[in-house]
Amino acid sequence: MNAVIGMTGVVGLLLLAGFALGLTQRRHFSPRWLLIAATLVLVNDFLLTRGYGLLPHLLPPSEWNWQGKLLALAATLCIAALPGFGWRRSGLTVTQTPGSLKSCVPVALLYCAFFAVIAWIYPSGPASHETVAFQLTMPGFEEEPFYRGILLLALDQAFRGRVRFLSVDWGWGAVLSCALFGLAHAFGYGAHGFSCGPMTMALTALPSFIAVWLRLRTGSVLLPIVLHNFGNSISLLI
Repeated sequence: MNAVIGMTGVVGLLLLAGFALGLTQRRHFSPRWLLIAATLVLVNDFLLTRGYGLLPHLLPPSEWNWQGKLLALAATLCIAALPGFGWRRSGLTVTQTPGSLKSCVPVALLYCAFFAVIAWIYPSGPASHETVAFQLTMPGFEEEPFYRGILLLALDQAFRGRVRFLSVDWGWGAVLSCALFGLAHAFGYGAHGFSCGPMTMALTALPSFIAVWLRLRTGSVLLPIVLHNFGNSISLLI
């Protein structure tokens, strides 16, 4: 029940912020797409949690949530295939925007160097083979197509105003998708009510702006997936 209340709070914050922003730019605002984005968040969380425990275990017991991640990824891929989304529009393509890698590769290398230094300073210690396998795959494969793929597309359709900065067109959809990514890791509900870890929020929401920039610059979630899994696993490998 705590998970349901926590997710209700996240969606409530999205709708509250979304409609407040929409009132300031009504000509560029689509309430329908904002509601679609909120529905995507609910569906994603429902599947990640195996329907909040209602769905049966289909995989052998393990220390990581393989089933939830795979279910959520499958839903993301199905939604991306719908006419209103589309694989390429959602960034689910290996094709990169011509000329984009020249500016993106240095950013990716700096990102990797930063997390490598953090991992060297704060080593995680020994990890099981399953932990390494999970962190090398599932976080990026599931979260990037969702947050930087279909959710970003839905929010960009909800807020069509754009500002050109660092060679990409930014909208409120980028900001909200990064905030939601942070809230997914930092926001929750427990015995003492709603809580949000500011450090966790910062360490997840702020770096996700780099992932959004890479997604918008290259037109693909490929680099964000690679960097996401690198950041999650490097401390386990060095």
